[in-house]
Amino acid sequence: MTYAGLESKVAIVTGGTGGIGSAVVERLSKAGAKLVIVDLDADRAKAAADALDGDAIGVGADVSTEAGVDAYMEAAIQTYGSADLHHLNAGIAGKPGVQLTDAAVDEWDAVMGVNLRGPFLGTRAALRHFIATGTTGSIVLTASIASLRGAADLLAYTTSKHGVIGLVHGAAVYAGPIGVRVNGVAPGIVPTPIFGEAGMQDMRKRASTSPLRRAGEADEVATAVAFLLSDDASYITGAVLSVDGGASVQNTNRYGGGAGLWDTAPVDADLFAAFGKE
Repeated sequence: MTYAGLESKVAIVTGGTGGIGSAVVERLSKAGAKLVIVDLDADRAKAAADALDGDAIGVGADVSTEAGVDAYMEAAIQTYGSADLHHLNAGIAGKPGVQLTDAAVDEWDAVMGVNLRGPFLGTRAALRHFIATGTTGSIVLTASIASLRGAADLLAYTTSKHGVIGLVHGAAVYAGPIGVRVNGVAPGIVPTPIFGEAGMQDMRKRASTSPLRRAGEADEVATAVAFLLSDDASYITGAVLSVDGGASVQNTNRYGGGAGLWDTAPVDADLFAAFGKE
């Protein structure tokens, strides 16, 4: 299915060579959009663009910096003359298994830089372009199931993704009067290389207790992103669409919820030992 209003539009996808980003790039390209694929690694971004049948360029940019965001916006405008659709998707997970008391400030700042400052800078740049040119478009930010629930590890990632929802809401209120829509997509357990092979295996195991009893696929997220970017979502703004197999609505403490029947002892062992508890 091809959604309305994607053909011939210029679409910027940050993190465009990753698992979800690649799927979004492929989906939008097949719909006839012109792609600006953004990645920290310029060679990888250009290779991804060259691999597409449709019109595309690859841009190397650090999305956590103003200079990086300026670079990909300038490339889009110089090459195609506009920047209509924005999927601000780039993200990093941080080190797995690190508890709050062991969290390092430099890692916290790095995760916040990519996951939260990056979407802020990208949203700001997109809106400045729309205002300067008198045009309108659509913006989709990648949130996460971690935007909706807490966890003891990946604290910086979880906090940054909570912040993304605040950005979606605030930007949608600001941009609505000029006809620009801002939405978010919240993937659930979708194993991608960002989490490493061990992490992906763990995610597949956890996903087996979600309502759909399986992990998601990047293509399933890409379909949701394409819809939100398209004219078929013309009266949707400020929304965060969960693509998570129902995991975010599930009560994990009840048997009827399909999860929660797990042994707390090994999870709590290190924390209890630090407090001198058995």
